[in-house]
Amino acid sequence: MSVRAAGPLERPVTGRGPSYLLGLIGAGIRASRTPGMHELEGDALGIRVLYRLIDLERLRLGPEALGELLLAAERTGFAGLNVTHPCKQAVLAHLDELAPEAAVLGAVNTVVLREGRRIGHNTDAFGFAEALRRGLPGAALGRVVQLGAGGAGAAVGHALLELGVEELLLHDVDRGKAEALAARLAGRGAGGRIAVAEDLARALAGTDGLVNTTPVGTAAHPGLPLPAELLRPELWVADIVYFPLETELLRTARALGCRTLDGGGMAVFQAVRAFALFTGLEPDPERMRRHFERLGAAPGGS
Repeated sequence: MSVRAAGPLERPVTGRGPSYLLGLIGAGIRASRTPGMHELEGDALGIRVLYRLIDLERLRLGPEALGELLLAAERTGFAGLNVTHPCKQAVLAHLDELAPEAAVLGAVNTVVLREGRRIGHNTDAFGFAEALRRGLPGAALGRVVQLGAGGAGAAVGHALLELGVEELLLHDVDRGKAEALAARLAGRGAGGRIAVAEDLARALAGTDGLVNTTPVGTAAHPGLPLPAELLRPELWVADIVYFPLETELLRTARALGCRTLDGGGMAVFQAVRAFALFTGLEPDPERMRRHFERLGAAPGGS
């Protein structure tokens, strides 16, 4: 299988410093700022990073092609891959080893390719936790409703419990997925109470915060992930979607007076941790945030 590569920063290869070939596998990812963040941080650290998009939509492939794509990446010298929707759980079957957090969560967003082995990591949990700490300081964590129980939802739920949420209510259109994630998170042996919420109106009554981890709100899936009338000014509202940065959910919540958090912070901080795993070098988080903002300000940025 041939992998069609495309990245936002087309630069000539130079001979300075070590070089790393990286990529992102996912569907509808052409607006991703992840390639630019990694390449610009590589420049800042004096190494060469080439980061390519492997867009399943453009290639007309589904998650069932992951095995072939990983093999092609290994054969062409990739040092690692990020993995996003809809592949964060499907990729598990194609890995040799899971880092502890990825094993707990049952979801992977970063695959390190090293010495013939595929090692799965999850940097999303760290990314969301850092974003919430910095973006919504002092947010009440008594009771939080989370929409979505997929791969990203697993990481966010874990992060919320690590941050000290006392009661986490999970809602997904597929109740079985919500139940499975609740059981997995409860198996961590620490943190607050976890339950599945079928009645969103009831779940949101008296709730401190709401987090959307579904794809609803992306350019490919526009709209609201819940009825607007369930929002109220006392809620803080977070969305992990970052293209666009201002989703309909955040726009509606902000108009009501809610404190809001967009998906940019999570995108930056998951990339910070992934960059370190890929290269063995510690990136500068604030500089990577500036890369992210710069890429959004560029023509066609999202």
